[in-house]
Amino acid sequence: MESQKFTSLVSDRKVWFSMWFLSAIVTFGVAFFPMIYRLIENRNRHFKKEELIREQVTNYLQSQNKTVPKTNHQQREINAKIWTAAILLVFPVFIITYLLSKDLVLHEAEQEKFLAQVFPERIFMTQTIPIKTYVILTIVTLGFGVIYWLYKIVNQYNAHYKAHLQVEKKLSSLMEEKKVDQYRV
Repeated sequence: MESQKFTSLVSDRKVWFSMWFLSAIVTFGVAFFPMIYRLIENRNRHFKKEELIREQVTNYLQSQNKTVPKTNHQQREINAKIWTAAILLVFPVFIITYLLSKDLVLHEAEQEKFLAQVFPERIFMTQTIPIKTYVILTIVTLGFGVIYWLYKIVNQYNAHYKAHLQVEKKLSSLMEEKKVDQYRV
């Protein structure tokens, strides 16, 4: 039986909120357009990459005659161009921040369930994102809280990407290790 080789994927691109925020101040808000676009595109790219990794891990587990973890939630792609253009109306910024937060929470919960079935030890810790608190903060501050919420979202996605890179390295080494063991037999 031929073993599957784990495709090493490139790290996700980080977004530096401070750079974008300062640029937005200098450009009277124009820099928020590319920031929102990049946030959404990075999210979409990461979720596509995650699907490829799940397929590879599933194939690997099947080749090892192990049970394949089941996942429930399928992340849908968000159209970055439409949502970025929609922030001209201001209100969609609140929807985008909510969707980005909710998607990360769901994604991490599914990823933790999936990885718990692959690794006996816990290698991925989900982040807590108090969405209700951010919504209340945004309402109380008459919308200005969304800036802090965006800041937190950017940091949480960056932390997720960093943790995910470590998971990819562990998956890669596990698959390579098992492949070597298989050839020794």
